[in-house]
Amino acid sequence: MPDWRPILRCRDDGNPRIMGILNITPDSFHSDSRYNSVELATESAISMSDEGAEWIDIGGESTRPGASEVDPQQEALRVVPVIEAIRDELPNIGISIDTRRPSVAMEALESGADMVNDVSSISDPEMVEVVIEYDCPICIMHMSGSPKNMQENPRYDDVVYEVREGLAKSASILNDNGVENSRIIGDPGIGFGKLLEHNLSLLSAGRDVLPSEDMGLMWGVSRKSMFSDLLGRKSTNERLAGTLGIASQARGLGVDIIRVHDVAEHADLFAAIESLRR
Repeated sequence: MPDWRPILRCRDDGNPRIMGILNITPDSFHSDSRYNSVELATESAISMSDEGAEWIDIGGESTRPGASEVDPQQEALRVVPVIEAIRDELPNIGISIDTRRPSVAMEALESGADMVNDVSSISDPEMVEVVIEYDCPICIMHMSGSPKNMQENPRYDDVVYEVREGLAKSASILNDNGVENSRIIGDPGIGFGKLLEHNLSLLSAGRDVLPSEDMGLMWGVSRKSMFSDLLGRKSTNERLAGTLGIASQARGLGVDIIRVHDVAEHADLFAAIESLRR
């Protein structure tokens, strides 16, 4: 298993690390990110690594708006064989397990995962125990409600302040149990219980959404429904240009990790930006 510490924060050139999305689900919102076999998922992970991904984020439960819960045992059966196969093929890649379930996180970490990506921001207190036991980093994401109801009329008085306070509450629980901020990544949860205006405010805020400068910042905007609202692009297949437009601002706003469906395109984007900066 690799040392995950060097890849928790942005690259030396200031550009974010790229995290490739790998969904072992039949119903994730972008169909091209779904894989139904260990072989295909592993091949995709190898391709993403070759294209410039330093993290692979593996999920066995869709958290798209309106999604229903998956049984934890079924979730584990989906992701564990994939994690084992990818770890065998890519011993130095960072592997993140995208789950809300402590039992799934534990099995994933046992199988070779390095980090927990918890979209529920440790709603289950047992997740804290897993993070402590395995001495791993964790990404805490802000979500209003649950995937099934989160887009039912979300309201905020001050979305940046309220999201920061939500992340602060979860970070405080982790801190109280000995998890330092250097091991915590904060994700504002774009599209998770937010309208377009909320998403844009959170993205514009950059690192101001974090309760501590010692924490890392992750963005997950890839092909999301905000591009339907913003650009009229109803199909996820039409949202790459909008995704790259937002991603082009990530470096200036202090993003450490950017979670994407399209690794090669983002790697090219950041390489081009860096060439102009030089």
